[in-house]
Parts: sequence; C-alpha cells; structure tokens
Amino acid sequence: MPKAFDLVVHGATGFTGRLVVEYLLQRYPAGSGLRWAMGGRSADKLASVRDAIGAPADTPLVVTDSRDPASLQALMAQTRLVLTTVGPYQLYGSELVAACAAAGVDYVDLCGEPAWMRQMIDAHEAAAKASGARIVFSCGFDSIPFDMGVWMLQNEMRSRFGHPASRVRGRVRKMKGTFSGGTAASLKATLAAAAADPGVLDLLRNPFSLTPGFQGPRQPTGSKPMVDEALGLWVAPFVMAAINTRNVHRSNFLLGHSYGADFVYDEMLVTGAGEKGEAIANAVAADKSLGSDGGPQPGEGPSREEREAGSYDVLFLGEDAQGQLLRVAVQGDRDPGYGSTSKMIAEAAACLLQDATHTPGGIWTPAPALGQPLIDRLQAHAGLTFSVEEAPH
Repeated sequence: MPKAFDLVVHGATGFTGRLVVEYLLQRYPAGSGLRWAMGGRSADKLASVRDAIGAPADTPLVVTDSRDPASLQALMAQTRLVLTTVGPYQLYGSELVAACAAAGVDYVDLCGEPAWMRQMIDAHEAAAKASGARIVFSCGFDSIPFDMGVWMLQNEMRSRFGHPASRVRGRVRKMKGTFSGGTAASLKATLAAAAADPGVLDLLRNPFSLTPGFQGPRQPTGSKPMVDEALGLWVAPFVMAAINTRNVHRSNFLLGHSYGADFVYDEMLVTGAGEKGEAIANAVAADKSLGSDGGPQPGEGPSREEREAGSYDVLFLGEDAQGQLLRVAVQGDRDPGYGSTSKMIAEAAACLLQDATHTPGGIWTPAPALGQPLIDRLQAHAGLTFSVEEAPH
C-alpha cells in the first residue's frame, strides 16, 4: 500500500515547526510532488495554525502524540518520513525514534543532544539498518553548516592535493540572531541528565561519543579564550561546538575515516584582534545565559524582522601535514536558530526522500547521508552559500 504522505511535520504548532510548515507551503505547495501534512497533539491547534499562516483549508492534519503508542503506529502507517521539531528530544523523542527504526520510516530532527543521540545509536541502529529507516539527527544550524562545510573542504583537499586535511578549524566569523527556546531547553535537560547520570557526563566530555568503538587523537577543548595562531585573532568558546564536533567525527567514522583516522577538528567563535578582541572573547566565555532560567522559553522566538535581519558566516581552515592550506566559507541569510534552521531541515527531509535514495537504513549525520545534493538544495533554495575562499595576503 502506498502511504498517504511523504512527510509529516511533527510539532507543527510549535514555533520552529510552524516556520517549517510556512517554508513547505512556499517551496512545496500542493502538486509539487512532495505530499506533506501538519502533525501535532491537538487537532484544534493544528487547524488554527493552518488558518493563521494562510495554508489551504485542505492541508492535511494528523494528530500525533509520541507518548501514545497507538498514535505513533498510526503515524508510521501514514508517512514515509517524520520531520520532528519537538525537543528536548531526550524528553520527547525516544519513542518516535524507536517507532521509526522499527517501521522503516525515515526521520529527521534538530537534535543537539549528543548523549541522547548515542543512546539512540546503541538502542536502535541495528533495527534501523534492518528495516531501512534512515534516521538523520541534527538537521538544523547544528549541525548542517558545520558538517557539510567540513565535508566540502575535505572533498576539495582531496581533489587538489590527493589527500584530506588532517587538521580543520571551524571559525564562526559572524553570527547575528538568537538561540531558540528549544535550544535552551535542550541544554537544561542535558545538564539535568548529566547531574543524574555520570555516564552522560562521560559521553558529553568525549569528542568521540558518537563513534562507538573508535577513539581518535586528542582534540582541542575549545573551552578557553585564546589567540588562534592560524588567524592571528582572538577566539572564544562556541556554544554549538559540543554537538557539531561530535557530528563531524561521526561523519568521518561513517565515511570510513575518509578525513583520516588522525583527524583533528575544533570550533571557536572569532571575536577580533587586540585588546577589544580579547575583552569580547572573555565576555563570551563568561556568558551562561543560555542555561539560565531567564533565557528564551520553548515556543518563543524572534519576530520575522529579526529572523530576516539575522545571518551567519563560518570559515573552515584545512591544513595537511605538508602545510598546504584550504579555506571554505559557509554563509546563511537568516538568523541561525530559526529562519535558517527551518529551511535547512525542510530541505534535508526533501533531499532524503527525493535524492538520497541509495542511502541505506541506519543512524546518520547529514554529510554521509545527503552529500552534494543537500549542498545543491541549500544553495538553490535555503539561502546558504558554500564557497572556496582565497586566503588574504
């Protein structure tokens, strides 16, 4: 039996889920070849969001409750893929991953919770491989620009020099926009889980927590402000590094260590030169607002004007053992946490369904699952640019 939908947005009434639906409406309207539905716990709320965003009255609505096994089974029977924005995933996502892995249904999320992701890999990767379900975590600002940026840089290194870069630095040069209430909630849930279970803390500390059975070389911690010798500028700890670096190492692992078994990667935020750069770096390092109670709440987020005024610019610096250098830049035209993230996850889902037909079942990161077709889609439709940069002389 063919399924009714290609894709159901689980969490369509939440702040980010609603943005995903708005993007799907514009990019994949009825008749576009992608059959999608809005999913959430309340039919009334789904209908009111559908009407508020100007979606057609016949936009399909699916009542989904990840706490209700019967509801999850009904969802599995109706769709080829579930796109979920309902986090923290460690609180609300485990049953959904289990159901998708068992039923052979594809799955994409916005997860930035490495300890939970490892638990899901251990629990469900064998089932996903057996059923053909492609589970792709971290399809938002964490970790698509970083995972795909490193992947592109390594492909360029191999084509120019015949081998990958053994050392890559991810350097966030510009980031204008806010983190989501969901990001803050995920961080708090992770801190609570770590306080309750020392094993979670071990996973959080280990840069190779998502590469079961493989431990690579020592990695820079990125935990203190410093002058980056490659740029000659001050850099500070970057809040997303803890998830992005794990995903980049998992991509390398899933790609058969095509970046090398000795690959070293870190991420930092560029704060500038001289005393001013140092002062900003120290202020960034001391900022704990994301994990505080005064931070953004789930369901809250920036206005359309704030989202459209946001942007980001990330530089990847690759270097091989001979000292040959390559620079790749990834830029986005919206605020990272919402405007750009909602477009990225929608295109990742469409890419998985329409382009990545040869990707087998398993638990994936974006780069090995989606590769160049995802970069092509992001550049054509989602406001991202990926470019090789000439070094400043």
